[in-house]
Parts: sequence; structure tokens; C-alpha cells
Amino acid sequence: MPTYVALTYTRDVDWTSPEYGQEMKDYNEFGQAAAAVMRGGNALYPTTTATTVRVSGGKGGDIVTSDGPYTETKEALTGFYLLECADLDEAVKYAAQIPAAWDGAVEVRPVIEF
Repeated sequence: MPTYVALTYTRDVDWTSPEYGQEMKDYNEFGQAAAAVMRGGNALYPTTTATTVRVSGGKGGDIVTSDGPYTETKEALTGFYLLECADLDEAVKYAAQIPAAWDGAVEVRPVIEF
């Protein structure tokens, strides 16, 4: 069966903070409900912890880093799930159950396995 990544885009917050306990309960419930197809996933720390890496001049060039995300947006990439589903329709069905879809967005993409 193909694998899909479900990228979650939500408010850019620290999901480890106790104030998001109820929302994390919703995510845990999703994890239990999707256990049959879930192959992995994690939340990401806020974009304030990100480092963007570029190489100037292409391969072998100088490494240039900057603090923060690649782009600034209202909603940030805050996590992902790997779902092994029969097809895109099934992956979308599961993605709609991820709490991020209720107050943000979930992007579903097929994974190329090498």
C-alpha cells in the first residue's frame, strides 16, 4: 500500500505547553483511531526554534544559516503523520480527522519510497 504524509499547519505554538492539553488529547485520540494506518509522526517545536540552511553558490559553496522558518505565515508547519492507506481517498478520510484540519490545514502528499 502507498504511504502518504499528512503535514499539519496550525497556529505556531509550543504544543508541549500545558495550556494545549485539551488539544493534545484530541491529537492522541486521533492517533488511537488511526493506529491501523499510522506508520509514524511527530509534532514540531515552534518556528522560533528553526534554522534555515542555504548553500550559496550551489554544491560545495558557503553554508549560510538564518534563525527562523523559511517563510513567515499565519499557520506554520507544526507536525506530520505517515499514513499507509489504500489510496488518496482513504488518506484524505484520515487527514480530515486530524485536529489540525478543524482549525488550520492538513496537506496530504504521496511519499516516494527509495
